[in-house]
Amino acid sequence: MARGTSSVKVILLQDVKGSGKKDQILEVAEGYARNFLLPRKLAREATAEALNSIEKAKEAQQHRVDIKKAEADQKARELKGKLVVVKAKAGEGGRLYGSITAQEIADALREQHGIDVDRRKIELEEPIRAAGQTTFGIRLSAGVVTRMLLNVVAEAKEKEKAK
Repeated sequence: MARGTSSVKVILLQDVKGSGKKDQILEVAEGYARNFLLPRKLAREATAEALNSIEKAKEAQQHRVDIKKAEADQKARELKGKLVVVKAKAGEGGRLYGSITAQEIADALREQHGIDVDRRKIELEEPIRAAGQTTFGIRLSAGVVTRMLLNVVAEAKEKEKAK
């Protein structure tokens, strides 16, 4: 007489190598669930309440993501096309000593527009090494990037001022 293996539905509480990802609903052998997944708190039984709570958690997470994206879109509309002015020491022909960094742009944004932006979210196509106007991007959230104008104003070096 063949022994039938019974199975049970479980919800994974974290990623389990070879089985599945967090919040995935699996049908596994009863022994695997009872002896491995449940005692190690890697899964819980897939009851109606558990399935409902996971669905509510997913909805809440999606709602938070939607709100964050809406805030980023609003901020992008406010920032689009605004001008940021950065002063830097320059030599002849407006050539800068060094280049304008993302941190300098972030500091100028804070001073001039009262907006805190992490320097890692500022996207420069190439290093800014000359005075004049250029554009740069700010990545506000996943899929939301806004373009702004940067005006680099050259300051004469101390020796040249004395002449």
